[in-house]
Amino acid sequence: MTENLKAALTKVPAVTLAFWIIKILATTLGETAGDAVSMSWLGETTEDAPTDFWHNGYLIGTAIFGTALIVMVFLQVRARRFNPWLYWATIIASTTAGTTMADFATRSLGIGYPGGSILLLALVLGSLLIWHRALGTISVSSVHEPKAELYYWLTITFSQTLGTALGDWIADGPLGYLGSALIFGGLLALIALAYWRTAISHVALFWAAFILTRPLGAVVGDFLDKPVASGGLELSRVWASAVLLVAIAALILFVRQRPAEAESNHAG
Repeated sequence: MTENLKAALTKVPAVTLAFWIIKILATTLGETAGDAVSMSWLGETTEDAPTDFWHNGYLIGTAIFGTALIVMVFLQVRARRFNPWLYWATIIASTTAGTTMADFATRSLGIGYPGGSILLLALVLGSLLIWHRALGTISVSSVHEPKAELYYWLTITFSQTLGTALGDWIADGPLGYLGSALIFGGLLALIALAYWRTAISHVALFWAAFILTRPLGAVVGDFLDKPVASGGLELSRVWASAVLLVAIAALILFVRQRPAEAESNHAG
């Protein structure tokens, strides 16, 4: 293994229990922070919501978080080694952008939750397929060059957006927020069981789990900040986001994260 490969791979964290805990907290933060900007600050769900397309709160929120995401991905790709603060800041940027993009697609464009979920699922699968055809693997531990990193972050952003639409779709049904959280949590538990007890591809199981953590975070975030009449706790979106951000920072600070082990491209 070359020294350059080792250095590049240190930008990708190993998949551990801490990884999944921070990921779920980050996706929940993405929901509350995205809603805080598009719904509370920009007033998209208030009586004074703008009707002009270009002043749409979800569109403006997407522009804000999308710009932040592009900057963070650029910094992540340019980084020479794994920096947990930079990595998780980029994840948070992707999940907040995913929240506003999904809301814009499903609500402002009028394609609804089913249409948005199906479209975004196709984009996630298409991104994974193109990535695999181009580089021969979609394992995150093989991400050691800019091209692979761009595929990685594109797939992640699509998955974060899909998770928001899927979570909102299920939570708007009879299950509500807590019922939906139990469903997504149960599916994640089944994936964990399959990881330890079956011969199913660990790469496939990783991406399945990665995608499902987003709707789990979405419904938990909605449960925290949506009105009591809608089944939520109606907590302040800003304060909920601040508490989640502190929890993520504490985990990054006190739980050591190591880089993923090296894997060459074209490994299958």
